[in-house]
Amino acid sequence: MSGRGGSGTHRALLLTVAVLALGRTARADEVTLWHAYRGAERDALSAVVDRWNASHPGTQIRPLEVPFQVFPDKLTQAIPNGNGPDVFIIAHERLGAWAQAGIVVPLEEGQRARVGAQFFGPTLEAFVHGGRLYGLPLAYKSVLLFYDPEAIPRPPATTDELLATARRFADPKAGKYGLGLHATNFYVTAAVFYGFGGGIFDARSEIHLDTPGNVAGMTFLQSLVRSERVVPDEANGALITKLYNERRAPMVVSGPWFAGEITAGRKYAVAPLPIVSATGKPMAPLLTVEGAFLGARSKNPAGAAQVIEYLAGVESALVRARQGKQPVASRAAYDDPGLASDAYLSAFRAQMERSVPMPNDPRMRAVWEPMEKGLRRVMRGAYTPAHALSVAQRELEIALRPPPTPAPALPYLGLFGLLGAAGAFVLGRRIGRARAEIRKQRTAYGYIAPALVTLGVLVFAPFVVGASVSLFSHVHGDFTFVGLANFWAILTSRDYGIGEPGSFYLALGVTVLWTVCNLVLHVALGGALAMLLHQKWLRGRGAYRVLLIIPWAIPNYITALIWKGMFHRQFGAVNALLSALGAEPVSWFSRFSTAFGANLCTNTWLGFPFMMVVTLGALTAIPQDLLDAAEVDGASRWQRFRHVTWPLLRPALVPAVAVSSVWTFNMFNIIYLVSGGEPDGATEILITEAYRWAFSRQEQYGYAAAYAVLIFGVLLLYTRASDRVLGRKAEA
Repeated sequence: MSGRGGSGTHRALLLTVAVLALGRTARADEVTLWHAYRGAERDALSAVVDRWNASHPGTQIRPLEVPFQVFPDKLTQAIPNGNGPDVFIIAHERLGAWAQAGIVVPLEEGQRARVGAQFFGPTLEAFVHGGRLYGLPLAYKSVLLFYDPEAIPRPPATTDELLATARRFADPKAGKYGLGLHATNFYVTAAVFYGFGGGIFDARSEIHLDTPGNVAGMTFLQSLVRSERVVPDEANGALITKLYNERRAPMVVSGPWFAGEITAGRKYAVAPLPIVSATGKPMAPLLTVEGAFLGARSKNPAGAAQVIEYLAGVESALVRARQGKQPVASRAAYDDPGLASDAYLSAFRAQMERSVPMPNDPRMRAVWEPMEKGLRRVMRGAYTPAHALSVAQRELEIALRPPPTPAPALPYLGLFGLLGAAGAFVLGRRIGRARAEIRKQRTAYGYIAPALVTLGVLVFAPFVVGASVSLFSHVHGDFTFVGLANFWAILTSRDYGIGEPGSFYLALGVTVLWTVCNLVLHVALGGALAMLLHQKWLRGRGAYRVLLIIPWAIPNYITALIWKGMFHRQFGAVNALLSALGAEPVSWFSRFSTAFGANLCTNTWLGFPFMMVVTLGALTAIPQDLLDAAEVDGASRWQRFRHVTWPLLRPALVPAVAVSSVWTFNMFNIIYLVSGGEPDGATEILITEAYRWAFSRQEQYGYAAAYAVLIFGVLLLYTRASDRVLGRKAEA
């Protein structure tokens, strides 16, 4: 989600428009089906739908492909409003939250017993919540071992063999590694934790991250990266794919999506993950099961139930397995000789039998952020595994803390009513005083009325709604009025110390520092380049102007991702340049100073063209006669700039600086995409903190909305103060 600063409202509007577009009224004889499949999987599903439609003229399936990244949001927006699908296909892990929020409804009583034998046990159990069956499994996915059969004839069976094989191929100085593993991705590495006897939920369904098994698993992962150096540092999916395709990593731990990223002609084979030599237990990855759910408020529930059974049936499974290469959940499908002999699907089936179904408990969503932060802390050597998991457990408990106590709404309604009445009275008095002027300018007001109405609908109304949400707590789709409890928790640093990452005050300090540093660099660099490009003796000024405006013209999220890659510790261009100059490579995101500097460099690259263009325009408007007269009077170059150029530039720069400061204050993309808040959330700014409370920590929308209101308040105070100070300077 990009541009989250001021674009939170934009995102909500886009979702609303998309939901209205997707949710057009279906006919009674139609079953709407939403999915996020692409490529071969989409083609296979289309073939299945075509077969159904050909044989069931009375009930037609209307499929609709939805972008994967926004699929869950579209469901939670559309279904409660009656605009959602009858059936949708998605992974099972959000089932618990959706069941509690009324997004999905259970299938018929007894269906679990009736169809249980048709599916592999772990795949069907993934759709059980509270003893009820909420969907039927279609396919399952997990990570397993991809390897080069030309370099490794036999896959390693144990972690000792895995490590010995990886050592043979590893040569970090040459950019070669024995194993491609995204070591800071908990979904990928969960298999290691379970293999060492760790996990997430205990026998009483309580979450404990700081268990001895998890400590042992994290210690093993740390050794692969830091001491053995067989796994690349700061790895990500794109880097691992690149290493395998360029024959610089003969083994990779990844999921079925990796097969589509391997270049044509590059051979690969797959095998289950090895057994952990220290425990004798197999590495057990998290199993993600994709299935068909019955959406709440379905307009054709009977037809939808029939479609779900058909999609999960043997006939459909054979098409999806053959054409889409899906590891299907149907047992009977593997009676087909072609599927039974398929080495790729057989490896996934073997891995499925020693995997752990992803818990569909709503609390599971709060696990990802603290565990991945813990992995990053350990991989850069800042924390020991035991300390990192202890901190992760604390962060998890904060994310899962009970909501605030409900507050009586009547006093607040009375207060807001009084404030509204006072505001209406003041506005009425002002209108009354200006009545004659309004009549005189009624034609002009008529022209701007549509713009005012549009502004009210698209800006002010969403703002009022968002501000109202700050007075509520959100738990699994239910909003409870809590008054000012969210603001009190934020301003009193209830969860984190004032100087600790996660605190409102630290984020505010970082935001102010971030804004000031960017403005200084933007104005200084942009102004200097504008002064240079304004010189008549410079040849090719037009070409330079076009080239220097490009950083501003390119979408900032693309620029952010490019700079993120340039700051990579092992393969980034910045460290390559430092190495060529004889300096040591820098782990840019391991310290606040370097991570902040990386963010600052990226945003300076994005922001200086704006100031350059504004300054160039203002320079062009300065009469040359004034400068010539000052020169004739004996003024030096500096004196001409100080007493003639700068005073005439200031009126143009004042509003530009004000606008740029607001943009920079809420510059979500750079922080989120470049440093990601690292290290330990120290480089988070207010807007990224608000985002994380809304979307990474149990959807605490009220808490995030309170952050947004406080951001608005800070910016309101800043703009009022800057208008007075800078306005006086501009008039001077």
